[in-house]
Amino acid sequence: MQRRKWIPLALLRKLLISAIGCIAFVALFSVRIHIVPSSKDQRFNDKISTAQDLHSWTRELAPPHLSKAPLSTPKLSGTRGYLDYQKLWKPPSNRGFLPCTKPTPKYTTPTESRGYLLVHTNGGLNQMRSGICDMVAVARIINATLVIPELDKRSFWQDTSNFSDVFDEEHFMNSLANDVKIIKKLPNDLVNETKVVKQFISWSGMDYYENEIASLWEEYQVIRASKSDSRLANNNLPPDIQKLRCRACYEALRFSPHIEQLGKLLVERMRSFGPYIALHLRYEKDMLAFSGCTHDLSLVEAEELRMIRENISYWKIKEIDPIEQRSKGLCPLTPKEVGIFLTALGYPSTTPIYIAAGEIYGGESHMAELCSRYPLLMSKEKLASIEELEPFSNHASQMAALDYIVSIESDVFIPSYSGNMAKAVEGHRRFLGRGRTISPDNCSVCVFSFT
Repeated sequence: MQRRKWIPLALLRKLLISAIGCIAFVALFSVRIHIVPSSKDQRFNDKISTAQDLHSWTRELAPPHLSKAPLSTPKLSGTRGYLDYQKLWKPPSNRGFLPCTKPTPKYTTPTESRGYLLVHTNGGLNQMRSGICDMVAVARIINATLVIPELDKRSFWQDTSNFSDVFDEEHFMNSLANDVKIIKKLPNDLVNETKVVKQFISWSGMDYYENEIASLWEEYQVIRASKSDSRLANNNLPPDIQKLRCRACYEALRFSPHIEQLGKLLVERMRSFGPYIALHLRYEKDMLAFSGCTHDLSLVEAEELRMIRENISYWKIKEIDPIEQRSKGLCPLTPKEVGIFLTALGYPSTTPIYIAAGEIYGGESHMAELCSRYPLLMSKEKLASIEELEPFSNHASQMAALDYIVSIESDVFIPSYSGNMAKAVEGHRRFLGRGRTISPDNCSVCVFSFT
């Protein structure tokens, strides 16, 4: 009886030893199994890992403060990942619209110039950029030789940059050689010539320039435009004039080589974190002072902004009701509201975000809630070293140009306010067929527009 009990116990012990040995053997020689994604998932992974049509700039080492491995961005795989990509990152359809810049068969090279057009641009980078495009078209309409425009040095930013500091001057002249004659400076024999200074009427059409302005050639050889912004109508212009504006804006006005080089490098460094949002957070001192928007600001801050507005003579409106401004949707979203907005759209807290903006008013005190929701907030100051940014410091237009490049190349562009940069970047991205733009309606109803 005892022998019968002992035999099954010995057999059980042998079985246990054998099982343990098998497990150890499998663990020792196990291999990592890679699951091949479906064709849909593979297309998605290709999209988020490949840089978008960047110039072939040489990759450089990241600055010392970015030498550590970046925070990991979760891989979106499987059905859920594909749906997330469709919802959050997939570029929209172009709906059949394509860039249209090629001149019509009737378009001719410029005839003999009747005189010279000097242009004093005004505003920030994108306001000046738009104005330059209009003045190229105006020069064509009135048959003028365009002198390289003078950038605004008297605006809020006090930027001393010249045209060639911001834009590629040679490329600008060569690109438009078949459209308008362009020279770098007025001939010496005309420097002291009497000039007529005109502030062209805003939103003017062909008749105004062909008749009223062109008639000035009968008395003057040089016309000086004292302002450049919004001087040409948007509609009811000949197709070739509209196409010329597009060529000037999207083909001729290329940033200077040193800006392009650092801009593309910033894009590469952002892409090291994965697909990213470029957030044009228009919450700088000049914007809040000009618009009179004081929501969530202290009384001291609101008074500081009011005094800035009061002391800038060329800002015509001094008394502004901030509550009325906000109810009409004329105020930018606050950083806190942007965070709520992004969360509501479904972007995870690990989303890399590039802040395309100048110094945020109030600094960390106003950025705290956005940072708590989205800790991976980057900017040109974080992505580039002090030495890399030094040539651009104290030059607001050149710094804005860097933001413009990173915004154009982003997977998603979101402006917190529909100002000049927001419109310029959205238009340029549509022209290039680049990424998704999400434009919030800043009224109290909070309706959002997806393009």
